[in-house]
Formats: sequence, structure tokens, C-alpha cells
Amino acid sequence: MLMLSLIGIGCGDPQQLTQAAIGAINAADLILIPRKGTAKSDLAELRRSICADVLTSARTRIAEFDLPVRDADDPDYRKGVDDWHDAVAAVWSREIANHLGGEGRVALMIWGDPSLYDSSLRIARRLDPLPAIEVIPGITSIQALCAAHALPLNEIGEPFLVTTGRLLRENGWPAGVDTIVVMLDGGAAFQTLDPEGLQIWWGAYLGMPDQIIMAGELAEIGHRIVAARREARERHGWIMDSYILRR
Repeated sequence: MLMLSLIGIGCGDPQQLTQAAIGAINAADLILIPRKGTAKSDLAELRRSICADVLTSARTRIAEFDLPVRDADDPDYRKGVDDWHDAVAAVWSREIANHLGGEGRVALMIWGDPSLYDSSLRIARRLDPLPAIEVIPGITSIQALCAAHALPLNEIGEPFLVTTGRLLRENGWPAGVDTIVVMLDGGAAFQTLDPEGLQIWWGAYLGMPDQIIMAGELAEIGHRIVAARREARERHGWIMDSYILRR
């Protein structure tokens, strides 16, 4: 049978690997490493470094491949994402067939938050043939963000909400909560809010050597975050950031 292991590797710090993740990496017959273009080459390098550090199985093969790019200009957001997932699944299926065939264990190391926004499980369920799927959980960027700021996420007895930059920009502050976590924000959507009375805890490249964190009153540091974010994107060619807002 064919088994696919989706292995959470945290947000960039190899020391965040769990023993379960190390075991799953070494149990694999094939490890697939996606390349996301030169702008995100350090993500592929992170996976290579993890293999160099913890992979001891001589029989495990490593194959790299280029990921399709999502059409960010598609006016139908959901259709654009579905089309992209289909394209990624086709590439996964092709690489598995070329390097492993229909039997064995294939692994993908998942960076970031597979439970929230990585979509690896949605893609995995489109593979042909459909493999058995296991998930090895890892540190999420929400955990890393809270740890970086030594911050408890929720107030005592109070809920919080995880949302996206797109929804925050389109709909404003969600009703019924005073704490929100914002992810997948390509354009600093907090700028669309009235900053008075809001605190922000922001972080980029969490767990990586280039980690940046900033915190304070949004009215006072919002512009500094925007500037730091712009400079970091220009330097690296990409940015993945998240933040917590509280009122």
C-alpha cells in the first residue's frame, strides 16, 4: 500500500522537531521537497538541512520538485485555490509514481500551520492513487508567535478568533471577540482598522534566524511594522508573518 506522511516541522527552527517527526522522516522510503521559486529558496534549504541533520536511513531517497504557482489575480478566489490544489496534487502524484511507484512510504515536511492554512491535507486527498494518510503534528506559528512574545493567547475565560488578512480587510473586526489572530495577510490589513485602543503582537520568519518581532499600541507602532515588513520582503523576496490584535 502507499502511505503519505505529512510531517510538521515547526516554523523554521530545527530544534523544534519532535521525536515523532524524526522517526517519520527516517521511516520514509521517499521524501519530497517542494521548491517554491528562488524567492522562497530558503524554505527548501530548511528541509534539506533537516534531512542532513536527522536522516540516518540509507534507503530513504530525496526528490525535489517545482510547485505550481497559484493565480493570485483570479477574481474567483475559491476556484483559483481549487485549481491550484488540483495542479499541486497532479505534481505530487507524478513525483510519487516516478520515484516510488504504488507502494511504500512517502513523506512531505510541512512548514508552518498545516492544521490552519497549509492545505496539505486537502491536496493529499486529491492524489491518484489515493494513499493512506498520517499527520505528524508540529509547532504552529501561533504557538511560536505567543512564545516569542511570552504572551498567553486568550484572556481568562475569553475566546479568541483566527482569521485572515483578506477577511479582516473586507469585514472589519469580527463580532463577539476581543482577541484575534491574523494570518495569511499579504498587505498589513491592520491598517484598515481604527487603531485606538488596540494592541498588536507581530512576528515574521518565526523560528528562523531572521525572526522579527514587534509589540505595542497599534497607533504607535503600526507604521513601524509596515516599514519593517516592507524592508524584510525586499531583502528576502518573501515574507510570512502573523499577528495578534487585542482590544
